[in-house]
This record gives sequence, structure tokens and C-alpha cells, in this order.
Amino acid sequence: MRSLTFHIDRYKEMAENDQLFEYIIRQLENLESLGPIPGILLPLLEAFLPILPLVAFVLANSVVYGLFKGFLYSWFGSVIGAISVFFIIRALGHKRFFRFITRQKQVGKVMKWVEEHGFGPLFLLMCFPFSPSSIINVVSGLSKVSKQQFILAAVLGKSVMIFSISYVGASIASFAQNPVKSIVVGACILLFWIVGKYLETRIKRKAERRAY
Repeated sequence: MRSLTFHIDRYKEMAENDQLFEYIIRQLENLESLGPIPGILLPLLEAFLPILPLVAFVLANSVVYGLFKGFLYSWFGSVIGAISVFFIIRALGHKRFFRFITRQKQVGKVMKWVEEHGFGPLFLLMCFPFSPSSIINVVSGLSKVSKQQFILAAVLGKSVMIFSISYVGASIASFAQNPVKSIVVGACILLFWIVGKYLETRIKRKAERRAY
């Protein structure tokens, strides 16, 4: 009986997701006269309102605009949103509310970890669609991680994440069952991580030269 109830609930959840996906597609088609603006704006808003369904936005963009343009609009909106949140939080970090947050023990540990490791963990966290990206943006803004490191992680990490959603789809099961897609996404993560570490090293060297 419990198994039957689980399957019924799962079916309802899938039906609701399909209805939401179809609704977003219809709205994007209705706003076609505005060009790429709606496709960029939806992922951008998700950075400020994490309750919004980023995966549905990315998939809908791929359907309405095509794989390449859909990826490009979703990536651009998501990156701009993440960077905007980062700079807003950094600018407001001295406010009493944020000082209260940073004094929390767990938040302090995460901030210290981000500051010590820089690009690497930020990039990896931003690669995965279901990671708490809004929390990552806020904690990074409150920490002392450099602007260059965060922007680099956002630009490269979001590209992998958006590509993964567009290419693989919303189903984690289909991702696990398709070794080719798994290899492609894994190769992208490795390649962009190497590129990011190289650029991070160059940025640090330039900063050290200026310091001397």
C-alpha cells in the first residue's frame, strides 16, 4: 500500500512538472517579439529568487530558441544573476543583518573554506544544477574571496551546468544510463577546471607583481 502511494505521489509530481514546463514554453512563445530578453531574464531572476525552477527555464529556452541559442541565453542570464547577487551582497556586507549572519559559526566555517580554496570549490559547486547556487553567491559575497575568482568560477561553472541541463535533460536517471553523455559532461568539467586553474594562477601572479 505504501509503495502504491509513493508511485501515485511521484506521478502527480511529474504531471505538475510537465504542466509547469509547458506553461513556461507557452509564455516564452507569447513573448517571442521581445527576442532573447525573456530567455535571459528568467535564469537571471532565479539568482535572486532561488525558489524559481532554473532547470525548467533552461530546458524551455532550449525548446523555444534552439539548443545553441537556448544555452547561450540561459548561461548569460544565470552568470549575470550570480555576479549581480555577489556584488550586491559584498556592497551590503557591512550592514547589521549580514554582520549577524557572518558571526554564525557554520557560516564562518564555510566562508573560511571558500577563502582558502578560491576558484576550485566554487567552480565545482556551480557545475551542478541542484547545488544551492543562491547560498554560494551570498556566502562568496560575504567572504574575502577575490572578485576575479568568483567571476571566473561563475562564467566557467555555469557554462558546464547549463550545458549539462540542455544536453542531458532534467532526468538524472537518463544521465546515469547514458555513458556517452556522462563522459561528455565529465570531460567538460575537467577541461574547464584546468582552464580555470590556469587563469586563476595567472591572476594571482599579476596581483603579486603589482604588490611588489
